[in-house]
Amino acid sequence: MPEWRIKKHPILSIHKRKKIGFYWNNQKLQAYKGEVISSALLANGIHVFGHHIKDNAAQGIFCANGQCAQCTVIANGIPVKSCMTKVEENMIVESVEGVPELPKTVDNFQFSDIKETETDALIVGGGPAGLSAALQLGERRIKTLIVDDKDRLGGKLVLQTHKFFGSIDDCYAGTRGIDIATILKDDLQKHKSVKVWLNSIVLYVFSDKKVGILRNGKSYAIVKPKIVLNAAGAREKSLVFPGNTLPGVYGAGAFQTLANRDLVKPAKRLFIVGGGNVGLITAYHALQAGIDVIGVVEALPQCSGYQVHADKIKRLGVPIYTGHTILSANGNERVESVTVCKINDNFQPIAGTEKTYECDTVLIAVGLNPVDEFYEQAKQAGIRIFAVGDAKEIAEASSAMFNGKIAGLEIARECGREDKPIPKDWYQKASILKSPPGPVTTPNYDSFPEDAITPVFHCAQEIPCNPCVSVCPKGVIAIRGDSLLGKPQITDNQCIGCNKCLFICPGLAISLVDYREDKNYPTVSLAYEVYNYNYKKGDPVLLTDCEGNSLQSALVIDTIINKASRKTQIIKVLVPKEIAKRIAGFKIQRDEMTLPRKGIILQDMPDAAIVCWCERVTAGEIRMLIKKGIKDLNQIKALTRAGMGACGSKTCENLILQFFKEEGIPLEEVTLNTRRPLFVEAPLGVFSNISYPG
Repeated sequence: MPEWRIKKHPILSIHKRKKIGFYWNNQKLQAYKGEVISSALLANGIHVFGHHIKDNAAQGIFCANGQCAQCTVIANGIPVKSCMTKVEENMIVESVEGVPELPKTVDNFQFSDIKETETDALIVGGGPAGLSAALQLGERRIKTLIVDDKDRLGGKLVLQTHKFFGSIDDCYAGTRGIDIATILKDDLQKHKSVKVWLNSIVLYVFSDKKVGILRNGKSYAIVKPKIVLNAAGAREKSLVFPGNTLPGVYGAGAFQTLANRDLVKPAKRLFIVGGGNVGLITAYHALQAGIDVIGVVEALPQCSGYQVHADKIKRLGVPIYTGHTILSANGNERVESVTVCKINDNFQPIAGTEKTYECDTVLIAVGLNPVDEFYEQAKQAGIRIFAVGDAKEIAEASSAMFNGKIAGLEIARECGREDKPIPKDWYQKASILKSPPGPVTTPNYDSFPEDAITPVFHCAQEIPCNPCVSVCPKGVIAIRGDSLLGKPQITDNQCIGCNKCLFICPGLAISLVDYREDKNYPTVSLAYEVYNYNYKKGDPVLLTDCEGNSLQSALVIDTIINKASRKTQIIKVLVPKEIAKRIAGFKIQRDEMTLPRKGIILQDMPDAAIVCWCERVTAGEIRMLIKKGIKDLNQIKALTRAGMGACGSKTCENLILQFFKEEGIPLEEVTLNTRRPLFVEAPLGVFSNISYPG
């Protein structure tokens, strides 16, 4: 059990928690009080939660967010999503094998009274966007209800151990997501007009302008709002490849939930598919959790995420393979390896370029889909509805927070509690915060002076970020032109070596070169946040440039970490002046750890890959129907059952649409699935006085 728990972490605090006992398939195991079943099982090294009735394929966790049904187990006789159900003392948990036996019927039960609540504003989702909007409503004493399906506020913020980009004043730039969540939650507690329902899920917005809500998995409530704000976030996309349903294939959010929220180590050797910000950041989080990151593949010619995120992990020794894709995840009961290859300009695999890497986990980070069900339902019902954050448009959390602030003021105006117009520059700033990264360039190291002490910027791309400018006490750092999108530059002022820019930089893209002791052998200070890989004075390090290319070895001459460092450690080395300004970091992973294995493994033919996980519908079945001219997803569902499973097509619909694109069929010609009446499954017992586990 201990090897699957995170025992030390450079950013997160490891608190003592009460242990409780539970049973897994008649075996007594230990869990921590308050954790969900899936995390307790993974902490005990159990990755297979059952086998599918159709083909006996092993099943495990994928999203850890209640959106799919891969993690279903039987808890005290009831099928539940293990990622959303908390362990209880002596709970009897069983794997799903075949068709579960239904619990005995309850005689003479009565439907319970349904509580109805009225509110001015209903906010669906307590993440960065929803909380920012709620703060604006709270300041104006507007009666507001936040509904969130987790046991704490913050959304994805509670999973983020890295520092955020943007500006300090507008979106807490330079502050870690976990700390921003606490700031927003604490600020919200000052406003008595804002109520919060945790562990609660919006089921539907009905035509009578009422909203049905499942509370704590045990009861049902109705809310009648005047205005709805959909801030429900997004769900992760998946991919179609052989082995995509093996236990050990996770979504990026699931991985972050397990590692950063529940302090469970879900992998030992991790391979990542997707070079956007989510994939790159999760690689960094994995290193902080003590997990080896074997590699990252990205289909595009360069990573779609911020270059500083890519450079940050490359410097630490994580290889990134652009122009590559995954061919298969390989294994029997769980992932044992992954096979990847190069692709051509048409994104087709290039024969002869296949490589297989040993790993126990494949992380899928290929984008997000907005959770927009509630927006459409409210519109149809005639309720005034707003959307914000990822539920409206996929962007960074910094953008979600600022746009949440704007949405809150717009709702306040609708409620007649704000008569001032929203400043025009707010909309301009909101647009800047969601700006895509600019072209990648090479830093001009000749522009940095070689006297006294100077910060050196390894930023290779324009992104919305300027906290280094804000914290510099001497005004040494400035950005020409736009205050967020320009690259930082040195002014004529003199640096005092306070390290504040190193401590706050979200991309760890600043080093400090000190020539005062010896111009020929200056001291270079580097920001370091993976110090569970411990380095101390006298230890050798392999120095790298900003792109991760090796420069030379050096000895650590000093380390600094204190209250002002924001949990960022400073590592100091003494180097020749010829390379001093090019040094951006050092490797912690050995190259041999990331080498491919001998021999290539391909698990199945591509048409055998699973598209609908719930009903085990294959890619070949879907392609055959599309080639026959079927353009209606409802018809495909009727013929194959794709989309008829427990997740309600939340996973497979987007995958099926990709097949239409491959066949050159415009999506405008495709009829989408008729959505289910309820957002998630709701057992009939919640409408009565029957109690359910968790």
